[in-house]
Amino acid sequence: MDEKALLEYYKQLNSQYRLAILEDPYHEDAWDSWRELTALLGDQMTILGDDLLVTNPKRLEKAINEKSCNGILVKPNQIGTVTETIKVVKQARDAGWKVATSHRSGETNDSFIADFAVGVGSDYTKFGAPARGERVAKYNRLSAIEMEFAQIIRK
Repeated sequence: MDEKALLEYYKQLNSQYRLAILEDPYHEDAWDSWRELTALLGDQMTILGDDLLVTNPKRLEKAINEKSCNGILVKPNQIGTVTETIKVVKQARDAGWKVATSHRSGETNDSFIADFAVGVGSDYTKFGAPARGERVAKYNRLSAIEMEFAQIIRK
């Protein structure tokens, strides 16, 4: 399917199902198609860049300037450090974008990513289906954070 046909398909899907998020709708270097999709549907859904942006501030800057999407999938170990990741999140937020925080495939049971997602105020998290231990650990940590917040609010 070519990019124009794919655009029509996305429009049809959105019309039928009212999509909330569309992640990586095109190849990471198909900038023209990303821009066209965002211009047509970006006010109706989050067009989330993962492979397009790779948690890279230069690619993010280009996407912001060109209005190629309106959300970013952030992976801290993709860019290198927590500090660099926070800067990318701020850059996206300053542009009015949605932020989704994700672990990488092949993750461990370490649940830091859940704390990070809450700490930077992510709109979404992406940890996969809770079918394996490393994923369940992250969802369990999100649950524990929610319970901690509930206790604080009750006081």
